[in-house]
Amino acid sequence: MRRFPISNRGFRGRRDNKQNLGLRVNEDIRAAEVRLIGDDGNQYGVVSISKAKEISDESGLDLIEVSPNANPPVVKLMDFGKYKYQLQKKASEAKKKQAVIQVKEIKFRPNIDTHDLDVKLKKAAKFLDQGDKIKLLMQFRGREMAHKDIGIEKFKEILEKVIEMGAVVESNQKMMGNRIIAMVSPAKK
Repeated sequence: MRRFPISNRGFRGRRDNKQNLGLRVNEDIRAAEVRLIGDDGNQYGVVSISKAKEISDESGLDLIEVSPNANPPVVKLMDFGKYKYQLQKKASEAKKKQAVIQVKEIKFRPNIDTHDLDVKLKKAAKFLDQGDKIKLLMQFRGREMAHKDIGIEKFKEILEKVIEMGAVVESNQKMMGNRIIAMVSPAKK
């Protein structure tokens, strides 16, 4: 025995794909008159929405509102599934062409040993080859603050070595509290 009436008011299932794309299709089109374009590109001109629906039923295609802000709105006859696929394909192509540049950070200390410095410089070269920007950072702690000049000289040497690898300095070294920061990016090829 059921205690609650069956209703779908609280149902939060999958929404229709038309709503996800923000397109109006077939019965969702609200305008009284539309400018109709056929699937082959021929113009039907300005027709009533009922006439456009008749034409779409005869051809077996969907009415898709292409330009809702136009006066009257532009509606095209095409297969909705095929149109969704084309939009999806365009979006994935645009995503492929998009270059993602990350900012990598490499920290140094003023009394860094030569081997440790070489390891960090190899990592910097790898980041530059990948096309990433690098934030070079030298941090001073405790008594190291009393001898900032030694750390600044060391940082200049590091920066010169990174430039020799084929980097371009975006922002020169700046002292910010107990840190020296510089930004470098790969040279344009």
